[in-house]
Amino acid sequence: MSTTPTSTSLFLREVEDNPQPSPYFDLIAQAKASGSEYWRIWNLLAFRPKASYHLARFSHEIMHEDAPISPAMRELIAAYTSSLNGCEFCMKAHAAVASHLFGDEALVWSAIRDLEASTFPGKDKAILHFVAKVTLHYGSIDEMDIATLHRAGWDDASIYYAIAACGLFNFYNRFVSANGVKPVSDEAFRRFGARMAEKGYLRD
Repeated sequence: MSTTPTSTSLFLREVEDNPQPSPYFDLIAQAKASGSEYWRIWNLLAFRPKASYHLARFSHEIMHEDAPISPAMRELIAAYTSSLNGCEFCMKAHAAVASHLFGDEALVWSAIRDLEASTFPGKDKAILHFVAKVTLHYGSIDEMDIATLHRAGWDDASIYYAIAACGLFNFYNRFVSANGVKPVSDEAFRRFGARMAEKGYLRD
């Protein structure tokens, strides 16, 4: 799957044109100076650095720190949630992170494109089906859904992290899409995805 890089601005030009001193300000400046692609979500994060710091801390804790569900599966949840919401940027960004962590790009994309046909075990498919329901039909979640996950082998702490990762990316998908963040090239997604897989969400 190939993506043509785009230089299209965000929808909110006053946001894009007013980055504040922060690690994201520096990253944007470095990318522009070198003529490199960069993730335009950095413009959103640079606009209000204090809020972005707290968001990054929360994201890092939920997605990257030790938990009973692996970072690879949490990143797949992020990419899968984003695919359901039609957020191409987040889907490709976090598919790249998940691919680095699983060590298998084809495996990750097989789940995103056709979960049932993928070679993920039934336990993993069960949590992704649950994530789909949380994303698309969250008002109908009940005790039976949790019981189904228990039977599949997931404990409560793992389910907590799955819900948190899914909920976080339902936020990110809307934040990114409504502000007009566009995809970058596949090579740039892989490069930034590898960095995030290794270091997480913080840019201190």
